[in-house]
Amino acid sequence: MPVVDSSKHMSVQLDALKSELRRTQALAALGELTSTATHEFNNILMTILNYARLGIRNRDDASRDKALNKILEASERAAKITQTILAQARNRSDSMSPTDLGSIIQDAMLLLEREMRKYRVSVELDIQPETPCAMANGNQIQRVLLNLLINARQAMPEGGTILVCLRPAADEKFVELIVRDSGEGIPREKLPRIFDAFYSTKAGPDESGKGGTGLGLAACKEIIDAHRGRIRVESTVGRGTAFVLRIPVATDQTAAA
Repeated sequence: MPVVDSSKHMSVQLDALKSELRRTQALAALGELTSTATHEFNNILMTILNYARLGIRNRDDASRDKALNKILEASERAAKITQTILAQARNRSDSMSPTDLGSIIQDAMLLLEREMRKYRVSVELDIQPETPCAMANGNQIQRVLLNLLINARQAMPEGGTILVCLRPAADEKFVELIVRDSGEGIPREKLPRIFDAFYSTKAGPDESGKGGTGLGLAACKEIIDAHRGRIRVESTVGRGTAFVLRIPVATDQTAAA
């Protein structure tokens, strides 16, 4: 009878389970993204309706020009949101290419603008123009960024400030992406487990239905590890938390590979 290598069999099963978990996490992230976009679309639709009514009521050129410009702006915003969601839904590959992380940040802010405003959170962007492209999967990095931004928002139930910084790292082989909040911080004894699967500092999802599963940060670390990057957390109770990501720079050699 053939001898079955049980350790090899278990390894195959474990890989299959990890692959299924990654697919589930990706679908959950897409679901959250769609939910967020639905609220944004409702906001945009109300803007279009209100300015359309304004243009109908007021027949002078100035009022109609203003209404049409506002409708155009709102429609362009809606188109951008649609493009972002479709890109997430269509691109399921793990392939990487030279990626402008500044654009990823701008897209994330477009999707979360209403949510941040609702919870009285202001976002400051510091995107340094000399930052090179990263060798990355744009959709996956966007998932990481959205997760970190939502975590930061939830850490400030009474409102606060989030700083998103993109810059060249001290080690020129990496770019550095930082998400820093002014929230309640994480106790020192909880920091070593922050990236463990199913470990969460939250009691459960908040009123928006987000967070609390203990899978978000674990997925972030898995994605950054797959990019051969690094992620670390710095936190002080009462002063806030910062997540620091380092992602390899795209070079001619890595792009060719």
